[in-house]
Amino acid sequence: MPRSGTPRPDPGADPAYAALKARIIARTGHHYYIDKDDLLIERLRRRFRASGSTDCAAYAALLSDSAQGEAEWARLEAEITVGETFFFRYAEQFQALRETILPALIEARASERSLRIWSAGCSTGAEPYSLAILVRELLGEALPDWRIAILGTDISTEALATARAAEYGRWALRTMPPEDRLRYFTRLPPAPGIRREGGYALRPEFRTLVRFERGNLLTLTEPGPPQGEVFDLILCRNVLIYFDARTVSAVVRGLSGRLRDDGWLLLGHAEPSPAFASFLAPVSLPGTVVYRRLVEALPPPSAAPVPIFVEAPAVPHGRAHASPEDAAALVLADALPHGQDRAPASRAKPTSEPAGEAPEEADPRAETASSGDIDTIRALADAGETGAAWRALRAALDQDPTDPALRFYEGLLARTLGRDAEAERALRAALYLDRAFVMAHYHLGLLLLGLGRPDEAARALDNAIALSQALGPDTELPEGDGASAGEVAAGAAAARAGLVRGRGADRRSS
Repeated sequence: MPRSGTPRPDPGADPAYAALKARIIARTGHHYYIDKDDLLIERLRRRFRASGSTDCAAYAALLSDSAQGEAEWARLEAEITVGETFFFRYAEQFQALRETILPALIEARASERSLRIWSAGCSTGAEPYSLAILVRELLGEALPDWRIAILGTDISTEALATARAAEYGRWALRTMPPEDRLRYFTRLPPAPGIRREGGYALRPEFRTLVRFERGNLLTLTEPGPPQGEVFDLILCRNVLIYFDARTVSAVVRGLSGRLRDDGWLLLGHAEPSPAFASFLAPVSLPGTVVYRRLVEALPPPSAAPVPIFVEAPAVPHGRAHASPEDAAALVLADALPHGQDRAPASRAKPTSEPAGEAPEEADPRAETASSGDIDTIRALADAGETGAAWRALRAALDQDPTDPALRFYEGLLARTLGRDAEAERALRAALYLDRAFVMAHYHLGLLLLGLGRPDEAARALDNAIALSQALGPDTELPEGDGASAGEVAAGAAAARAGLVRGRGADRRSS
């Protein structure tokens, strides 16, 4: 039997919705909602009910009200920001922090005994408190001799209130072993809300290492020199998914300006972006990529194009004279996990180019049948739902196993999941389908660098440089997150130069 009463407002059918949506995106920078009207509408409905607004015009008037507007903006920003987080989220990154980054910083700061860390977009505080636990454990009895400052900032006042209280339900501690819960927390009795099954309060020795402030990362995009304190380590892992590519680049540039020269930057668990190459140097660690501030001038990319090589797929014994179509099918079959259907490669065929000739301009790969799938896969991966992204990818590949873009994202996700062999096969399959796929060359080079195969890495990076230089420097590259050909060429050249420097250091030490 249907409920009686006033029907709930439908912002999507309201003629004032488009203007309200544009205003929200302009104020918050949340370009994430440009193509997600259903999600934004559902969250606006919650604020309509809570504030008593009848339609978009009434709600827009509330936001403009001199007495109540700013408070309502804060509540709306909290509503439209995904605040779900938990302790030690992204295990690979916390392993890198525990085993590499924090020990290196502690050694580098041993003379001054000071460590400054910023958790940007900290939500309800699980990330900065996780860092506090790590720092305390690594320093041990030496902690009283150090000045530790961990700052957590977020745009949501409600999230910050939860962070300052440092009380959490079981869900926020779901990846933590029971013995660690008892070491770091005290038990709380059941209470309404997130503590309905009982809760946990963080122990004071960890809480005192962290302070919280309200902050909007869009202030980092304002012109002028960097303002504010500088940090040894910055984490910004939960916010960038909301911004468009240009805003992401501007925010990350601003974050780099707040790093000390030898500082470290951790971003979300998505692929590294070459758009950062002019001011950050990527560092490949097991299961993740982190960044260091780039303090040396980048060498200019070589002006001479290099031959474009794509290794032919291995042909099983007895098939030495397989046709190009059969060879493509074989490499794609090898890229698929065992047990999956192996569809024949029919969408793209390898082309031949004389070595040394400038490659043709990359196909922009306008809308394809899989573009909606790719948007879904990217959104899931950017939100940290790597498993769901992988399942969506497998379903899309079942429908179109010869789409080079899908193979490219297969490679990125496999690398994120620590499946390096699968990542390499997938990236090589993407390149066999599209030899001019600049981003696949670039990421294959980064992967091979991390695997300790410098000769193959150099070849892939040289390919990325040559292909990028054949395009206009401002050409936006497919699957490049807004990065231009010039930025990718600079990023590949920086990685190439680091490879050369590393070889020189190895020779001197031998």
